[in-house]
Amino acid sequence: MQKKHNFSVKREAIYKTISSTDIHPSAEWIYEQLKPSLPDLSLGTVYRNLAVFKQNGMIQSLGVINGQERFDWNMSKHSHFICEKCFSVMDIPADRNLIEPSVYGFVEEHCHASVRTHNIVFYGLCSRCRQENQECQYLPDNEISDIKNNH
Repeated sequence: MQKKHNFSVKREAIYKTISSTDIHPSAEWIYEQLKPSLPDLSLGTVYRNLAVFKQNGMIQSLGVINGQERFDWNMSKHSHFICEKCFSVMDIPADRNLIEPSVYGFVEEHCHASVRTHNIVFYGLCSRCRQENQECQYLPDNEISDIKNNH
């Protein structure tokens, strides 16, 4: 028997907001997006509905990133890249060849367990933050001397 989802106006708006973006939003971001059109919306309502969506398998939590839990509506198997500077999160399409079968065997042997699935998260700098870092490395000579004089 299939579960019936009773979607209130707020619940529907929250789900539409999370499922219409690929930024892997936080509850706070969702709340800020909806507050102008739903002035009586509370942050607690957003959190409660996200918990219901997680429980029903409609979204997944990516964990806490920079102090805020982030969510993903894409329930297909895929990995993520997290920028260590701006904390943006990007999807990486699933690739069955990303993990060698021997890794599953190693984990099973080491943990005396049966591996069913895995989750991979890559960390580094996104293209925008990499560009900003490169620009910072090449300061004009007068700015370099100003920095040296102030230290």
